Amino acid sequence: MTLKKTYLILVVLFGFSSQLVAQDKEQKAIREVMRLQENAWNKGDLQGFMLGYWNSPELLFIGSRGATYGWETTLQNYQRSYPNTDAMGKLAFEILKVEITGKDSAWVVGKWALQREKDRPNGHFLLVWRKIKGKWLIVADHSS
Repeated sequence: MTLKKTYLILVVLFGFSSQLVAQDKEQKAIREVMRLQENAWNKGDLQGFMLGYWNSPELLFIGSRGATYGWETTLQNYQRSYPNTDAMGKLAFEILKVEITGKDSAWVVGKWALQREKDRPNGHFLLVWRKIKGKWLIVADHSS
């Protein structure tokens, strides 16, 4: 193998490994946002939980009652559905897949589960993420 071919192979491999490192960094950042959301929920802090969402009237949330838009509407729906810490229970996320789709876009598929005194509701979610002003935020949430 010539020196030129060896150099080209090394450049390609280095570029590929750099891309993997960057994707891993972004995946960890998204997982950290979700960890902070989980912690806020488990403290009964819905405002803190909502910090993971894009604070915009364009935020999309799709749940059992259909699609709604807006950060404020999403917060109000959470407050109505979970009026106190007993109703909120303890939240656990299981992240099944984090896919970085661009320098400022990603999606996450996973499971959510609440542990409450009387029941154990659970379901799945698909979250669409955007990196906005250097911070990963959920711009669309389909939870069932």
